[in-house]
Amino acid sequence: MTHAGDGAGFSERDFYLQEFRGRTLGIACPSPLLRDPSGLGGVVGTLARNGTRVLLISSRRAALEPLVGERIVPASDPALETTLWRRLRQSSRAGLLVGGREPFARRVRELTLRLGLVKLVWIDPGGGFTDRRGARLSFVHVDELRELLAAPHRLSPRRRALLGEIDAMLSGGVPAVNVCDVAGVEQELLTYAGSGTLFTRRRYVVVRELGLDDFDAADDLISRGVAEGFLAPRPARAVDQVLAHGFGAFVEGTHLAGIGALLPFPDAPDAGEIASLYTLTRFLGEGVGQHLVHFALRRARAEKLRVVFALTTEPRVAAFFARLGFEPAAAEDLPASRWRGYDRSRRRRLHCYRRNLRRRPARRRSP
Repeated sequence: MTHAGDGAGFSERDFYLQEFRGRTLGIACPSPLLRDPSGLGGVVGTLARNGTRVLLISSRRAALEPLVGERIVPASDPALETTLWRRLRQSSRAGLLVGGREPFARRVRELTLRLGLVKLVWIDPGGGFTDRRGARLSFVHVDELRELLAAPHRLSPRRRALLGEIDAMLSGGVPAVNVCDVAGVEQELLTYAGSGTLFTRRRYVVVRELGLDDFDAADDLISRGVAEGFLAPRPARAVDQVLAHGFGAFVEGTHLAGIGALLPFPDAPDAGEIASLYTLTRFLGEGVGQHLVHFALRRARAEKLRVVFALTTEPRVAAFFARLGFEPAAAEDLPASRWRGYDRSRRRRLHCYRRNLRRRPARRRSP
């Protein structure tokens, strides 16, 4: 198992653009941050050309015009929903002008819920939120959000109020809210690592077998792991085998947070290898690696395997497998075919772990 770093690369951008295509994203930005619209203009243009409907929300018409032209609708429009719908059918971008005496964050929350947006990106000069040590909180579910709200000394009144509005949006049914600064919008929306904080309603990870539509993203993660030195390089046919026997962990049903595969061995039909196990840093707190291993073990039992093994060059990953009931193993105890063509220098650094799958004893019937 490995954890991806914070660098961007490969075709992450295409993966997220495909996810956003045909959907409406709200981007809320206080007008002072739009004095230089170039920070947002590039990503808004990319999303619009992608077929993503972009709704820019701000409090000054002059701040919105460089990004959406004359396609601006006041929030006071009595037919707001249908007016915006028709504007966004004509063009993939539109502006929503928020006025009134209420705080901007409160009005944005009300409008986001009223319009039923699937995602809101909040542009804040402070960017994403951090933990007690100052490390960025990349992914936060609603229970963790409330823990942040319970520690007011860590937050300015403005940031605390923003968190309160995000809590209300998630509780009201908005699936996700991203918070980042202007410079980080593209990285937050179009890369695995992100630049700010992604807030979601619930903490849950669904692990399922990969389908054709997941192969692009999974292949990118494998390439990423190899490039960073965490995964062993594989020829194309071996990568195809990983994909064909692969499974993925999806956070909130859409975000591919990690991958793995359970590979068979013709010379050892009772054994399987947990291979290409790779998780993204952004979702470490969700226990993705553990979810993936448990899925592999369930699949192994269903296939009536007796032994499952895993290989790693990382001591901390070896410790991870040990915590999950795997025991150290000698290389010669594993299928001989595993070592054909294997890099000798890497093999010398390997930690081999295996787990025996004992069948549960059958229940005795009462006399």
